[in-house]
Amino acid sequence: MSCLSLLVALSLHIGLEGDYNNVHPHARCTIDNTIAGVYYNSESNVGAYIGQKFEMPFDSELEVGLVTGYTGEKVVPMMRITRNNWYLAPSYEVSPDNNWGITIGYEFKLY
Repeated sequence: MSCLSLLVALSLHIGLEGDYNNVHPHARCTIDNTIAGVYYNSESNVGAYIGQKFEMPFDSELEVGLVTGYTGEKVVPMMRITRNNWYLAPSYEVSPDNNWGITIGYEFKLY
């Protein structure tokens, strides 16, 4: 049995000023609660990540880890809450105002 999943996520970036990519093809390997993958990120770069999933109330999960592929940084922390293919993640934008926002998305599993 393979750990591989192929997915596409659609996202909306709220509270940020930049013009961000909203379509994210994604390959992920999940073994037990460990996740690792590559995806086309909001800055139109390929990023790689590794992390852990934790069960949460209301049939949701918390994913935390480290990710690459963002401008000016080699590795940054990642976090998102998922439920029924929906996800919510904090977002940070390096700009004159250094904005914080939120990313809301929906992820389709292709394989």
